[in-house]
Amino acid sequence: MNRFNTTRPLLIVLLCALLPALPAAAQSPNTHAHSFGNVHKWAQIFDDPARDAWQKPHEVIQALALKPDAVIADIGSGTGYFSARFANMVPQGRVYGIDTEPDMVKYLADRAKREGLKNVIAVAAQPGNLQLPEKADLIILVDVYHHVDSRETYFRNLQNSLKAGGRLAVIDFRMDSRVGPPKSSRIAPEQVKAELQRAGYVLREEHAFLPDQYFLVFQPGKP
Repeated sequence: MNRFNTTRPLLIVLLCALLPALPAAAQSPNTHAHSFGNVHKWAQIFDDPARDAWQKPHEVIQALALKPDAVIADIGSGTGYFSARFANMVPQGRVYGIDTEPDMVKYLADRAKREGLKNVIAVAAQPGNLQLPEKADLIILVDVYHHVDSRETYFRNLQNSLKAGGRLAVIDFRMDSRVGPPKSSRIAPEQVKAELQRAGYVLREEHAFLPDQYFLVFQPGKP
């Protein structure tokens, strides 16, 4: 069984990422007090085109050099900011948008129908169960890594969800980034590398084009 040990809804991660786009009064460290009941309101924030300037989704996807039939698991997919874009890049593949927030899972499923993204599957995960229907060529966590509990155990188990030669991509906020969660909640890239090495991964690529985030790509194996 794949473990996804996080105690908070994954959409809180996206809220942390996008706080600089909100009025100053909303830039509070206590982001967990927000309700995600009005999913359409949050979609306007999460999918705000202004996010593209620093998230650089097209460049991220291009750097991953995905095959047209790739199977992708987008952990913490939220409203589908990345899932929808992946779907257009892998027309013969499948994109699993995985989240623990029921309203967001429903929103992504509705979005896939509305936009004709037949290869997007919204998956409702439980705090202790990823519920990934098949093995993936790529598992990606964007602004989610720092919310995963028992990370070494979790990512060691996550290897079972990767195909042979599959990759794990981690994008999260640098310690000195202008946006994102409070610094006390961030995890330095050196720590990510060390934790994933202990979990049985090897760093294959490190991209430096994101202005506020690190972008690391790993594979299971030995150095």
